[in-house]
Amino acid sequence: MPQSEVLLGIGSNLGNREENISKALAALERHLVIKRVSSLYETEPIGYVNQPDFLNLCIKVETEMNPFELLSFLKAVESELGRKESLRWGPRTIDIDILLFDVKLIYSRRLIIPHKELLRRKFAIKPACEIAGDWIYPGLQKTLKALYRERREAFAIQKVRKIQKNRFT
Repeated sequence: MPQSEVLLGIGSNLGNREENISKALAALERHLVIKRVSSLYETEPIGYVNQPDFLNLCIKVETEMNPFELLSFLKAVESELGRKESLRWGPRTIDIDILLFDVKLIYSRRLIIPHKELLRRKFAIKPACEIAGDWIYPGLQKTLKALYRERREAFAIQKVRKIQKNRFT
C-alpha cells in the first residue's frame, strides 16, 4: 500500500503540556513515520476562553492508513493519554487533529479534510507553514505559505521554542 503524507496538529492545555505532547509523539510513532516536527507555540484558547493557554505544534507524517483508520487511531491515542470528552473547545490533556491528508478533500459526518478551521487558527497555520509551507491546500490550489501571507496580520502568535532536542527534531 502506498504511503500518504499527512499533516497533524497537536495541542495540550492541561497538566504538563509539553510532556503530554511528547507522549503523544511517542505514541504516534508506533504506527506513523514522523518526518518533521514544528516548533512549539503558546496560544490563548478560543471559543471557551476560561481555561489555561495551549501549547501547539504540527507534525508531518507518513502512513499507510486511510483517513478514517487514521482518525480512529488518533482518537485511541487521545484516550490512552487521558483525554476526556468535555465542552466543545474546552480544556484537554491532548488534542490531535488531521489538518491535511495528501491533497484529499473529504467531507463526511466523521471527518472533514482539510480541517475546517485550519486557515482560521493561528496555532495551526503558523506551525504548519514552518514544516509544510509548500503543501498545496486542496480546493484553493495555493500553498499554505501563500495562504498564511494573505492572512498574516491575524496570525501573530508567540513561538515558545523548538521541542527538546530528541528523536523528533
